[in-house]
Amino acid sequence: MKNMLSDIEIAQAAELKPIQTIAKSIGFADADLIPHGHHIAKLSYAGLSQLQNKLNGKLILVTAISPTPAGEGKTTTTVGLTDALNYIGKKAMVCIREPSLGPVFGMKGGATGGGYAQVVPMENINLHFTGDFHAIGAANNLLAALIDNHIYHGNGLDIDIPSVTWRRCVDMNDRALRKAHLNQIRHETDTGFDITVASEVMAIFCLAESLDDLKNRLGQIQIATSQSGKAVFASDIQAEGAMTALLKDAFQPNLVQTLEGNLAVIHGGPFANIAHGCNSVVATKAALKLADYVVTEAGFGADLGAEKFFDIKCRQAGLQPDVVVLVATVRALKYHGGVELDKLNHESIDCLNNGINNLKRHINNLHEHFGMQVIVAINHFTNDTPAEVGALEKAVSPLGCKVVVCKHWAEGGAGATDLAYQVVASIEQKQSQFKLLYPNDASLLTKLETIATKLYGAAGVELSDEAQRQLDALSVDYQHLPICIAKTQYSFSSDAKLRNAPTGHTLAVKALRLSRGAGFIVALCGNIMTMPGLPKAPASEHIDVNNAGIITGLS
Repeated sequence: MKNMLSDIEIAQAAELKPIQTIAKSIGFADADLIPHGHHIAKLSYAGLSQLQNKLNGKLILVTAISPTPAGEGKTTTTVGLTDALNYIGKKAMVCIREPSLGPVFGMKGGATGGGYAQVVPMENINLHFTGDFHAIGAANNLLAALIDNHIYHGNGLDIDIPSVTWRRCVDMNDRALRKAHLNQIRHETDTGFDITVASEVMAIFCLAESLDDLKNRLGQIQIATSQSGKAVFASDIQAEGAMTALLKDAFQPNLVQTLEGNLAVIHGGPFANIAHGCNSVVATKAALKLADYVVTEAGFGADLGAEKFFDIKCRQAGLQPDVVVLVATVRALKYHGGVELDKLNHESIDCLNNGINNLKRHINNLHEHFGMQVIVAINHFTNDTPAEVGALEKAVSPLGCKVVVCKHWAEGGAGATDLAYQVVASIEQKQSQFKLLYPNDASLLTKLETIATKLYGAAGVELSDEAQRQLDALSVDYQHLPICIAKTQYSFSSDAKLRNAPTGHTLAVKALRLSRGAGFIVALCGNIMTMPGLPKAPASEHIDVNNAGIITGLS
């Protein structure tokens, strides 16, 4: 039976079209592409320049309830909806982030969808792909090396060594690198590594709209202060030109395809729990010129990825989303309602109804605070009972949302046509009235409190002494910047153990980081780490490759 195959077996059995063939179907000549093998290409700067005068398509955001170990299938739904829109005769394209090696070898696995709703070739995309993340890491670490070199040679800026904030990065979960001590001939200092997807270079890469914008933003990175307290920027050590040179090729969006032969754009990849969680602006804007409907996603739950998509990406790039698809599963909602993992296959209407409070809060946030029309997509599992699905539909329908059961994992685009028709109808009726959560001129503390109380259900915000000092300093010159909350993805709170829809908790802010080039301030909350660790039994234990070069165990 075909559905007994693993994700990678399904992907490897697919008959992929040459990427040039698919690109020609939307008007691209071979000269517009930079091939990376038969099925992957980059869209060249010449190709991008041809798109400027074309009209934009409609932008569909796929987000989800708060993640659980049971899984929700957000990327799978994003791909499945794209295939379904094409299946019903629409011109649609998927636009998502690149996977990070950290979760691929750690706990989460790959990020290319699953079953018969995947982007392919999945093993290439999930591993090195076109080398974009390596380029981002190299640019980040070049700046770190230049800073240390400048201090070593004493090149005139009189940098206050303890004030250096720039950290190195690597695209791997490696907890041993969280803290490091540099013992150089002329200076000693404490530092550390972040995972590449949490770096400011990644954020800049995904928010820049041109090479000039990229270079300018890289130059604006604040790396330290001088002995006299003056801010020191990457441009002060002439780093931005060489960093941009490393990123020049990576900055061109990647083109691949879905299992059903529809074009997909995959570019950039910041995490949504510790970064802003959206694919690149240049990729999204290119896709909007290429298709009538662009299906994109924002990482983790709507309290993180969707909020940052709206308040950071849309705010900076001037994007106007048309509808939100909120992904949920019966299994995950039962988990939020109190059912443990080993009992999720058993019917439990009471726990489901309790867990639906998590879904309701996300719906309310999206509708009330962002003005978005929401369609709930139930990613169907075989053990979902008709009574459970009925209870879910009954609970959500009074909120003004359509609930659609989707079977794209097992059936591909054909299994999500009801969702596709509903999305098209909502867009045609212009039901969304998009708005931002807070204005630019609100204080940084107000922005923090607004996110915590309105979206998370918190009673308020508690800043550590360090965070309070940082807030006071940042409020002088950077009050206009949006906030990027870095917290656990598993809860509305900063405590991963608080499931469902808690209220009255306190958002504990332990530190603030200025991402000046990216254009936001990161608030580190609870026990969040910008360098994750591997789990006790990492996914890498199941990944192998045979003598013919066939990879197994990747999902």
